[in-house]
Amino acid sequence: MVYLLSMTDYGETYSVQALAQLAGITVRTLHHYDHIGLLVPQRREGNGYRVYGPGEVLRLQQILFFRELDLPLATIKELLEDPGFDPVDALQQHRVLLRQQIDRLETLMDTIDSTIQYYREETMLSDEELYEGFSQETIDRYRREARERYGDMVDETENKLKKLSYAGWKQVQEEGRDVTLRIAALMDHNPEAQEVQEAIAAHHAWIEHFYEAPAELYRGLGTMYVEHPEFKAFYEQVREGLAEFMCAAMTYYANTTLSEF
Repeated sequence: MVYLLSMTDYGETYSVQALAQLAGITVRTLHHYDHIGLLVPQRREGNGYRVYGPGEVLRLQQILFFRELDLPLATIKELLEDPGFDPVDALQQHRVLLRQQIDRLETLMDTIDSTIQYYREETMLSDEELYEGFSQETIDRYRREARERYGDMVDETENKLKKLSYAGWKQVQEEGRDVTLRIAALMDHNPEAQEVQEAIAAHHAWIEHFYEAPAELYRGLGTMYVEHPEFKAFYEQVREGLAEFMCAAMTYYANTTLSEF
């Protein structure tokens, strides 16, 4: 129902159709209220049309507030016609009840949000969540380029990731951001330095969330960071020269650590 009337509504007169529209109820409802004496029009025109004034608008508001409390129409009529009825006091009570209802609904909203989060954490990742933020055109291009380079490994990677929960996928993404920033912070070191190679080992472990990365593949990935414009641009946004630094560090890691396997 609408019935949130502004102060300007109280100084006008309304036909039954206009008042019904204003209050968000039906003309039939107003006819019924008139019939039982709950809301009688201010006057009737010569043609029988009902006309409602400011007093009726305010009374209708009270009626509709009481209806929100599921009070029977007969009880509402008794309350409004009680000589001791105070409309201001009634409105203040309505306000208290509305605040309680708002608090209850906000609690329900929090419960729903928690339940949604639970399901998202427990259910497997969807295609939309896996490629969140990318247009379909970009997704198709990435898949096509990856298949040209890696073949069936693309489908294997997607299937592996889709077994993750939404929360698990977010954790993988956060891990990738952290290890990238860690490597970027070490760019004043030699790519072969122990601190850098330890960070690269963490990067290699992160890559293996997606697919196994033996020496040749990991070395090729480092080269792609430099040669692929979008990959290079991504790392250059983190820190200028990061793509080349990572390529050198990844190549050294592949040649020394991964070649042992």
